[in-house]
Formats: sequence, C-alpha cells, structure tokens
Amino acid sequence: MESRVVFNEDICKGCGLCVSVCPTNIIFLADHLNGKGYRPATVVDQDHCISCAACGRICPDAVITVYRPTKKKAVS
Repeated sequence: MESRVVFNEDICKGCGLCVSVCPTNIIFLADHLNGKGYRPATVVDQDHCISCAACGRICPDAVITVYRPTKKKAVS
C-alpha cells in the first residue's frame, strides 16, 4: 500500500500535536533524533490511516503531507 501520510522528519520538531489529534492512534514520536536533535513524528501503520488530515492541519511547521485515496470511476 502507498503511504497516506508522510512526515518530513528533517524539519519536524517533535511537538506531538499530531500524535494527540490522530483518531486512529498510529502516529508516534520516533526513538531516534533528527539532524536538529528532535524526536520526529512517524506513522507506525499506514494501513490504518484514514487520511482525515487532522495531523496536517494542526502541524505548526507544515511537515506533514496527507494523500487521500482516489476513487476509481466505474467503466460502463
């Protein structure tokens, strides 16, 4: 499956706001540090992402990109 939510870990400050608003609880702060010394947010299970974009809307640094699945048109 394709990624539904992508974090730019290089600029994430690990504030945790996205963690707190995720309705499916799939976002966590990583165990490793990024180049700036922060624990960036990461997704542990893309299959359970519902592409609601709550994380992207709350992120103060715009490090999150949410991809919504496209519906295929029926061929008649």
